[in-house]
Amino acid sequence: MSPSLVAVSYIAAIILFILSLGGLSNPESSRRGNLYGMIGMAIAVVATIAGRVAPAGLSWVVGALVVGGAIGLYLARTVKMTQMPELVAFMHSLVGLVAMIVGYASFIDPTASAGMTSAEAAIHHIEIYVGVLIGAVTLSGSVIAFGKLSARISGKPVLLPGRHWLNLAGLLVVIYFGYAFLQAHSIDEGMMPLVVMSVIALLFGVHMVMAIGGADMPVVVSMLNSYSGWAAAATGFMLSNDLLIVTGALVGSSGAILSYIMCRAMNRKFLAVIAGGFGGESAAPKAGGGAAQPAGEVVSVSAKETADLLKEAKSVVIVPGYGMAVAQAQHTVYEITKKLREMGKTVRFAIHPVAGRMPGHMNVLLAEAKVPYDIVLEMDEINEDFPDTDVVMVIGANDIVNPSAQEDPTSPIAGMPVLEVWKAHNSIVMKRSMASGYAGVDNPLFYKENNRMLFGDAKKMLDEVLAALN
Repeated sequence: MSPSLVAVSYIAAIILFILSLGGLSNPESSRRGNLYGMIGMAIAVVATIAGRVAPAGLSWVVGALVVGGAIGLYLARTVKMTQMPELVAFMHSLVGLVAMIVGYASFIDPTASAGMTSAEAAIHHIEIYVGVLIGAVTLSGSVIAFGKLSARISGKPVLLPGRHWLNLAGLLVVIYFGYAFLQAHSIDEGMMPLVVMSVIALLFGVHMVMAIGGADMPVVVSMLNSYSGWAAAATGFMLSNDLLIVTGALVGSSGAILSYIMCRAMNRKFLAVIAGGFGGESAAPKAGGGAAQPAGEVVSVSAKETADLLKEAKSVVIVPGYGMAVAQAQHTVYEITKKLREMGKTVRFAIHPVAGRMPGHMNVLLAEAKVPYDIVLEMDEINEDFPDTDVVMVIGANDIVNPSAQEDPTSPIAGMPVLEVWKAHNSIVMKRSMASGYAGVDNPLFYKENNRMLFGDAKKMLDEVLAALN
């Protein structure tokens, strides 16, 4: 393929990637956005192979495509929707690994900088150093995020003494060895600074994500998404591939914007998330005071009583959370929704921006269950309607419906925008137990007079509710 045809193909792929991002911004157009992305990636791969791969290496590339495609197809068919957050984190780690491998290969390859002036070679080495740095942080950070999201690693933040000084010391060492790397006159001389930096970057990624508590994990997922994009862009600079640069920049910038949106939805600052420490496994009372303890009596209900409340209601709002995902209850939720709508009830869904373990987690689950898009509303769209709602069903959510965010200025989540479900005439919270949520903060909603608790597995309880409705 001629260079001009490759360039035209790259432009077409870039346009499709931009259209893909635009389509993914709305559930109704997300299928089209995914299709644009797949077509754009297919064009990019074919153009790259045809324009850059020598005939001698074609068999290796085709073999890699077959193996990678088979693994991807297997994962797509076998991974459960509840495992999507950790799968995304795992994919981010692969991007970081590739950035590191390409960086080392570009440095070792004697032809990569052949014919360059001293200034061009210095810029190329900076690209390698920064690319490996970002890739290493993305790799190790994503592996730890995978462990936390899959419960292989505790969600409790691990805060080392003087951790900020450790990070600063690591940064200074990375800068020092970066200077040594640029001053190296041979591959052997430059390899030591590159390896030392890689080790420090890997340790920094581990330290950074280990210090981040469970409540901030949705932000971590979008943050790592951004890092993987910048790692891909750095790889594009190393390989002089304009398409990879633009694609990486699109992913990196969109991930950064999404991280900002997530932080705003949690009333958190991005630097505070990186500093870590919020979101343990338990909410132990602080010495000398701390958050106010919930007061009141918990009233439990049965599935039949829940069905009776729904039958009497005219307006129902359903708030899905991670518990719904764990129980794989979204299809039963849809059946209940369909039944209630047939009975003339107004049924809508309220989605908090950080519900679940990654951005858009609940939207994906509801779309899988074929819940109509027009009744799925964001927090800002539905919060003012709760006072006029007869019944709110909270399915496996906790922190996103916690009134402490507004009523208790000493609470760790004070100021966080939440779904104001307690303002409805009645609320029903479905949980396995009275345990606190991922943020480790007690929820006074459970003790309010107009709230009822439906304890048990969400799928089993909802099946009983559906049977009672029928």
